[in-house]
Amino acid sequence: MGVHRRYYFGAKQEFNLRKQRKGAFWEDRCHATAVETGEHLLRCLVYIDLNMVRNGVVKHPAQWAHGGYRGIQNPPLRYGSINLSKLIECCGFGGEEELRTNHREWVEAAIKEGEQSRQPEWTESVAVGSEAFVSGVLDKLKPQARGRQVRTAGDHYELREPEVAYSVHFGGEIDASRLENAYLWG
Repeated sequence: MGVHRRYYFGAKQEFNLRKQRKGAFWEDRCHATAVETGEHLLRCLVYIDLNMVRNGVVKHPAQWAHGGYRGIQNPPLRYGSINLSKLIECCGFGGEEELRTNHREWVEAAIKEGEQSRQPEWTESVAVGSEAFVSGVLDKLKPQARGRQVRTAGDHYELREPEVAYSVHFGGEIDASRLENAYLWG
């Protein structure tokens, strides 16, 4: 058990060094983002569909069996994970074929234009959309919204958390997980 634990900490630290990241392995990696319906939701879907392309796992999201791209473009007959009728309603399309066509065109355009880079609005924001939508989310979060700010970012608005370093929350108790205290395999 001890060797496995050291390997986990070593892998975490090695990953952070390699990716020039800081803090916990999943720090700020998984959180909910409120996304306004319509164009903002479609842009978010395309961004998510390109995750495995962005990470070099596949060249096109159609090649990733577990992604949303297949769930929209070729939904299973049973046990689909995407509520297509609700998605059509939220995006303002007239039907499944219109959704599929637009979704496919947006993904192809993003790949062609090289838009596979990480986009902070989808990974760091609490809310993304119009100013009214993001301000509404901020109002609903009070008093938990203390320190969060609505900011403009090109053609949309974002609600962001203040940036806090991982070490602010933890002190000496993480010393055991430092790279020099780990054994790296291979």
